[in-house]
Amino acid sequence: MAAISSVFFASEPPAWLGAAQAAMRQPARKPRVPLWVNGQAVGSLVEHFLQETGIAGRLGGDSLLSKEERAGVAVWLLESPTQDATRLMNRLADALRDVGRSGPWRNEQLAVQAVNGRRIGTVERGAVRVLGIATQAVHLVGVSPDGRLWVQQRAADKASYPLHWDTLMGGMVSAQDTLEQALERETWEEAGLRTAELADMRWGGVLHFRQPGVDGGDDISYMHEDIHWYVATVPLGKAPQNQDGEVAQFVPWSADEVQQHLAQGQFTPEASLVWAGYAGWMK
Repeated sequence: MAAISSVFFASEPPAWLGAAQAAMRQPARKPRVPLWVNGQAVGSLVEHFLQETGIAGRLGGDSLLSKEERAGVAVWLLESPTQDATRLMNRLADALRDVGRSGPWRNEQLAVQAVNGRRIGTVERGAVRVLGIATQAVHLVGVSPDGRLWVQQRAADKASYPLHWDTLMGGMVSAQDTLEQALERETWEEAGLRTAELADMRWGGVLHFRQPGVDGGDDISYMHEDIHWYVATVPLGKAPQNQDGEVAQFVPWSADEVQQHLAQGQFTPEASLVWAGYAGWMK
């Protein structure tokens, strides 16, 4: 993919980029077993996690959690003759929360897709990393007409990377959203901007993150996320203003300032690679 903009950035990839790209695609720290729900492969779990936590006995009802072999591979099966995938997945998510092994609980449902891409249900956001569920996110690079680049500093109480720098906006795609709807919603919630107010909106690319996560503790989570990033011009007089309390401040930086903070590791890993894509450093 051709670079959207490289005029403001150094033409040569920086020294930190190779390690950042390698970190983007890392195997799990502990062996994981595929998770199937009502006959569909949807994620994975650390091999002995369910036995060690006693979660299987917490589901109740007529749901059945068992470990079997499918095509010579051990898998966890979560099945019920009366409950659909959404109900089953959220019972499992509740059990994770009950034993203190979920991520931050958001009361937000994310889509659950089978490996063939067909959506089979939804699950609480706080469970997706522990269950190895594939997710999607959106980021927005905001460019000022004078060439400066809008960055946000994450709030001090963010669960991950507090006070680190980020792109103008970054957020996950909820179950009710398309990519475009998530872009609109997150841009408003984080930056107080409507996408219709922005100029030259265009899709920049997609980053495929496959790496160990932090939710639940003890290396039990895995991030399987595709991040779609976009670029738009923020008109003069339309300075971003946070709406949801998750941003400490917005600052318009020159490309040199962005590069300096990238070199110092002060951006989140996701934002760092979005900037690398925008600069044309990733081929």
